[in-house]
Amino acid sequence: FPIQADVALIKAERSDPWGNLTYNKAARNFAPAMCMAARLTIVQVRSITGLGGIDPEHVVTPGIFVNRIVRVAEPISEARALREDTKP
Repeated sequence: FPIQADVALIKAERSDPWGNLTYNKAARNFAPAMCMAARLTIVQVRSITGLGGIDPEHVVTPGIFVNRIVRVAEPISEARALREDTKP
């Protein structure tokens, strides 16, 4: 049976306005599969380039699988978010 998800929350490095994605390091292992499996894909990216800003050879996930893009220029790392001194 194929994986079927209602929503996928994905972290990518860059996107263009069409939703084509590039990833950093290990994020490209499972994220593209989840983009394809989900009914709704929401992607957090560090930057959104202009039209044609990503070389087609470097696109890992085509924009057809992306529904929403959220730009977060300086995201908080997971390690920092989980440290005791950052909790309220």
